[in-house]
Amino acid sequence: MTYDFLIRNGSVALPNADPAPADVAVVDGKIAAILSPGTSAEAKRTLDARGLTVLPGIIDVHLHLGHGADISRPRAASDAISETGAAASGGITTMIPYLLAAEEHREIFDDVVAVTTAGARIDFGYHLIISTEDQLAAVPHYVREFGVPSFKIFMNNRGGEGARLGLPDIDDAFLYRLAVACTENGAVLCPHPENIEVAQFLRKAVMAADPDGKGGLAAWNASRPPFIEADAIQRAALLCKAAGAPIYVVHTSSAEALAAAEHARASGVDITIETCPHYLTHDVDWTGGDVGKINPPLREAADREALWAGIASGSVDTVATDHVHRTACAKAGGIWKASPGCPGLETLLPVMLSEGHHKRGVPIRRLVSLLAEKPARSMGLWGRKGGIVVGFDADFAIVDLEGTQRASNATTQSDAGYTIYDGWDLKGRVLHTIVRGRPVVADGKLVEDAIGTGQYVRRSFAA
Repeated sequence: MTYDFLIRNGSVALPNADPAPADVAVVDGKIAAILSPGTSAEAKRTLDARGLTVLPGIIDVHLHLGHGADISRPRAASDAISETGAAASGGITTMIPYLLAAEEHREIFDDVVAVTTAGARIDFGYHLIISTEDQLAAVPHYVREFGVPSFKIFMNNRGGEGARLGLPDIDDAFLYRLAVACTENGAVLCPHPENIEVAQFLRKAVMAADPDGKGGLAAWNASRPPFIEADAIQRAALLCKAAGAPIYVVHTSSAEALAAAEHARASGVDITIETCPHYLTHDVDWTGGDVGKINPPLREAADREALWAGIASGSVDTVATDHVHRTACAKAGGIWKASPGCPGLETLLPVMLSEGHHKRGVPIRRLVSLLAEKPARSMGLWGRKGGIVVGFDADFAIVDLEGTQRASNATTQSDAGYTIYDGWDLKGRVLHTIVRGRPVVADGKLVEDAIGTGQYVRRSFAA
């Protein structure tokens, strides 16, 4: 037969295996065959990947796609154009942002998907943040009508903290009720884990001693220390276990939080543990100062090493960006006033290749699990995305493992306009990004006619 697309001569990362020579054939946007190298085959289009490594497309399951200073949702196609451009540049072929709203999500969901589709270069889904009684009651509709089986809750929305995001406060009973709804509807709960009551008490004390925030990142860490995170993880895990719901713990930042999640797993909780690149590469001593304000905070160097150990041991399941594309102007006013969050889409894979594979010896097969397979399995995408498997979408990140690039504020694709890796030389370069057999990045450059070709992806945990 004649294939639509054929990747020749690459070293291909198949599931649970080290990269090995193979050719990959595509028909109608799906992987049609994995061929022995040099197998005779005809194709309408061929890519010679000699000297390159063919990975499954990277899946980022934690980011915030917003508009200007607003991180709740995209408001214009340009929001998706810039951020999916950043994602594709880093080998990401599917992303799942969080949709934040006080409205019942059915009032806005179609518009949000339409705006995203108009600019999307890659495929996408959405998580829904559940904060109101109307939203909680509509969970069955979200799963059935939208194909959304993942729901976030801000455990820190108490004592007026929710007002910062335009959301009402909630309590543990609300979390438990959401966990029950997840169990009943085949969904996963994604809590933002912080004990805000204690954090508010500590912040007052830290601010009183350092009202001008001269302590910078260390002061921010002291105001929301690791036990704040660990306490909420153990509490959410216990409530989810009681409700019979799986739990996906986002942005694990510290040794103490990781230990709490590992303890929950050992006690029988169905828990997935995520961390983010910035917690693996930065700490409170970073010279970038207030630009590094993130929530949860950057921690100590020992916490960073504990997370790498979790990657080595297998206890950390996924790495995702928690990408926020506010500009650096949002960091003005000192550590207490600066907005939390940083961009990270286009550096996710390069950083994990450079800092993980090359510097720490993390095998490529492990990175594939962290960045593609486990994200797909944990968010209802497996069977369509997450692996180089016959019948799956033909999504690929094709990289030169020995290639280098310098991360730079001047060249970043995100409209945030900066990167916390500015000036870093990263080893491992994305040359081609393919979504459903269609090039989105070719020879390291964005393919402009890919704008608007990304598709919304319904998700499900049903077999």
